[in-house]
Amino acid sequence: VERQGLGDEASRSDARPTPEQPARKPEVKPLSYAAKMAQPYPLAADLKATGEFEAVPGLAKAPGKGQKHRYRIDVEKGLGLDAGLFAEAVQKTLNDDRSWAHNGAMTFERISSGQPDFVITLASPGTTGDWCAKSGLDTTVDNVSCDSASTDRVMINAYRWAQGAATFGPDKLLPYRQMLINHEVGHRLGYNHVSCRTPGALAPVMQQQTKTLELEGIKCKPNPWVHPKG
Repeated sequence: VERQGLGDEASRSDARPTPEQPARKPEVKPLSYAAKMAQPYPLAADLKATGEFEAVPGLAKAPGKGQKHRYRIDVEKGLGLDAGLFAEAVQKTLNDDRSWAHNGAMTFERISSGQPDFVITLASPGTTGDWCAKSGLDTTVDNVSCDSASTDRVMINAYRWAQGAATFGPDKLLPYRQMLINHEVGHRLGYNHVSCRTPGALAPVMQQQTKTLELEGIKCKPNPWVHPKG
């Protein structure tokens, strides 16, 4: 009986440290890239931030051998968004074989100094509107993004980046963000808007999927990729 009592004491003392352990766990395991890309972030639909930009530092080398496009990433000051995550998403997305890099056609390199071919810019809705207006584009109607073709800036609307669109829904933020990058860079590469012609098919990446997935009575499925089959 005494031994049993000692056993109880031992098990109680063994158990004592356990309440501390769960508190340490969240620090050990940071969110994965996919988990961060699936999360919405708070950002007001009518935000107009500072209008000042900061380049994301560092170099992300072009992984492929195709035609090289050098780009810089600028993030507007005062957005409160993860600039590193945005930069990682752009580089990963553009160099994916399902994107414009398909079959080694082209490759993308992020620079932070020197002369880029274009500047992918994450900006508040108000600042996006200002820069898109320089190229005669009105992004204020549906709060969208644009390629401001008369400038060097491809404008990604931070509201859409943070909150997504009803067409993709809250559970498809990762593919929505990939679509946003591929679509606007597609304009910079010379591609115009395309409409889906087959009911139930994947929408072309150059369709304005933020606005609608249904055009002229033809409804398509959301799609982030230029070459969805790889």
